[in-house]
Amino acid sequence: MDIRAIIMGLIFALAWSSAFTSARIIVADAPPMTALAIRFVISGLMAMALAAALGQKIKLTRAQWISVVVFGVCQNALYLGLNFIAMQTIEAGFASIIASTMPLIVGLLGWVVFRDRLPPLAIAGLVVGFVGVALIMGSRISGGVDMYGLALCVIAAVALAIATLSVRSASGGGNLLMVVGLQMLVGAAALAPFAAMMEPFEVNWNTKLALAFIYTTLVPGLAATWIWFELVKRIGAVRAATFHFLNPFFGVAIAAVLLGEKLGLLDVVGVAIVTVGILAVQLAKQAPQKPVTADRAAL
Repeated sequence: MDIRAIIMGLIFALAWSSAFTSARIIVADAPPMTALAIRFVISGLMAMALAAALGQKIKLTRAQWISVVVFGVCQNALYLGLNFIAMQTIEAGFASIIASTMPLIVGLLGWVVFRDRLPPLAIAGLVVGFVGVALIMGSRISGGVDMYGLALCVIAAVALAIATLSVRSASGGGNLLMVVGLQMLVGAAALAPFAAMMEPFEVNWNTKLALAFIYTTLVPGLAATWIWFELVKRIGAVRAATFHFLNPFFGVAIAAVLLGEKLGLLDVVGVAIVTVGILAVQLAKQAPQKPVTADRAAL
């Protein structure tokens, strides 16, 4: 792995992790599903326009259309939608920790449901990772965390893991950016009816909200996605995925610096344990790779 790949991976991990903090700012002043649907429309149209400029067309294989529908609904509408709703009552750092367990959930479900063979290091990583999650959750639950928000975050992480497994053989081919754009529009279409029925359009317009919305749309939404695919092209999906182990640390660090969120000793220890677990699982996957899917559009 060369220095350029390392820099790209670090930037991606920072951008992805920062999305929870910017989302927390947005939902404090705007209805979550409505804000997310609007973001998807903007990001999706921008991604499709850029894809068209690069010569990509809406001519997708059956596997790509499956990716568009499954990820548009599961990743964008369910995963991101539930996280946005949850962060009305859940701290950004805590939400990022739960979301970061997705590689662990994928590994566990792949092992249990699909009978994937896991090397000893991966099994150890799963055990260690979930021990860390249990430590953090136990600390937060005893501290009075909102259980409804916590449940939404957990369901969101499981939904993304299931989506990842369901299209793990679908290749993005040469139309990856177009696929990402279409996924975002599917997510917007899935969220819009629920936003219209369930959320009053009450927005506290201010500079902080505007900056957070623009940042979320351009950096985690578009830039991080582009960096991810370039990184995968450069070093492969399995090696690129090792950068996910940085997400728990970056997520809580950014939330602590920008939002002033407090971390207890058990939180710090738990984050360290989860980080080690994710790293172990990802390092254990250093083996022949399968085609990558368009599954990393960030928050």
